Amino acid sequence: MSNMKWRYFGLILLNCLLAGLGAHAQKDASATAVIDAMQISVGDRAKVFITVSHNSKTSKIVWPVLPDSVNQLEVVEKAKIDTTVHGNEVVYKQRLLVTGFDSGVFVFPQLDVKVIPNGDSAYTLHTDSFRLLVQTLPVDTSKAFKPIKGIMSISTTWRDYLGYIIGGIVLLIVVIIVTVMLTKKLAKKTVVPVKKGPTESIQDITLRKLEELDKKNLWQQDKIKPYYTELTDIVRQYIEERFNTPAMELTTDELLYKAKVHRNLQPYRALLEQLLRTADLAKFAKAQPLPEEHIAAIESAREFIRKSKPAVQSENPGKQS
Repeated sequence: MSNMKWRYFGLILLNCLLAGLGAHAQKDASATAVIDAMQISVGDRAKVFITVSHNSKTSKIVWPVLPDSVNQLEVVEKAKIDTTVHGNEVVYKQRLLVTGFDSGVFVFPQLDVKVIPNGDSAYTLHTDSFRLLVQTLPVDTSKAFKPIKGIMSISTTWRDYLGYIIGGIVLLIVVIIVTVMLTKKLAKKTVVPVKKGPTESIQDITLRKLEELDKKNLWQQDKIKPYYTELTDIVRQYIEERFNTPAMELTTDELLYKAKVHRNLQPYRALLEQLLRTADLAKFAKAQPLPEEHIAAIESAREFIRKSKPAVQSENPGKQS
């Protein structure tokens, strides 16, 4: 008999320990829900506030899923879930707007929040449920119902539009005054002839670009590829404008072939080949030309520009100096 008592005592002690462990585990998480009104009129809204907190280092939670309609109550809005962190405690809050379109007492159900402890069995927290009274608008049944009135027509007179008439007249006067003033102002203006200065030739423009490139000191700063890229772009653009030949999109071999067959470019093919081959080695083969080769490249470009300058025709060819 004494052994039986000890067994019962052991079972009771074990249950108490397990219950204590379960209660301790649930201290890491809590879930509540409150409603701001216990009764509303049909179509009005009540606010439900859901708050869930847990220890982020010891557990995870699964947010309750609420349908758009429950127990003849409509959830018309679900606000964004706000998160607040206090050390390891994370608090989640959400606001719901609930309404009803039928009169009666309806139950907003309890929400189930699943808690998953780290390395332990999951358990579920339950929020409170609420009774919400939805009432219709009060009607005085002691009085007779009034019939629905038809659409009433309202007669208007010109006085009803007096403001629009005055506004239109004022606007018209303002437009006339502004038009007259602008017309007089434009009539008084005298056209001043613009003196055109000497037009800069394509050779002068290109030589100026080469001078600006030289002053950047790119190759002196080990910016070899940008130096030759800008140099060849200047030369190719000059070829396009001076010889009316596409050069920007051609490869070096294609451009040199074009120079070979182009009558006006043939005399400068050697200069172009020396310049373009050196640039290709620096840009694509990652060669390191010597300083004198950098200087020779831009000088070849200058020589090509100067030599390809078209001869200036005299305005009086018959006159001799």
